[in-house]
Amino acid sequence: MTTRKERLKKLVKVQEQLKALHETRHASFVAAAVSAETEAKELVQHFDADQSMAVLFPDLYHRRIANALIRQEASLESARQEVGLIATATARTNMVERAYKDVRRQDERERSDRDRLDLIAQKRGQE
Repeated sequence: MTTRKERLKKLVKVQEQLKALHETRHASFVAAAVSAETEAKELVQHFDADQSMAVLFPDLYHRRIANALIRQEASLESARQEVGLIATATARTNMVERAYKDVRRQDERERSDRDRLDLIAQKRGQE
């Protein structure tokens, strides 16, 4: 049977991994938003350029620009949601870490007390 200390240690590790996952997802959503924004800006530049194909296909350019902006907004919204999940994961990780440290300190105190009692018992046995 595993001790509470061991279980908390494993839980701390899992919570840290979960937090890292949310941070990675957040970064990926931000990168996707930046990419969509860049695409929209490039399309606008091509649209405004002389001798552009946009003159022949304005609807296509407008649609692609609109889709890029929609993707950007969706990615930013997902990134905002991940920020909340990161905050929750951080709070949980901190709680579990505190519990683990408390249990670890308690184990060390109990071990220290047992060692002292053993030392006292050995000294009495020698007398």
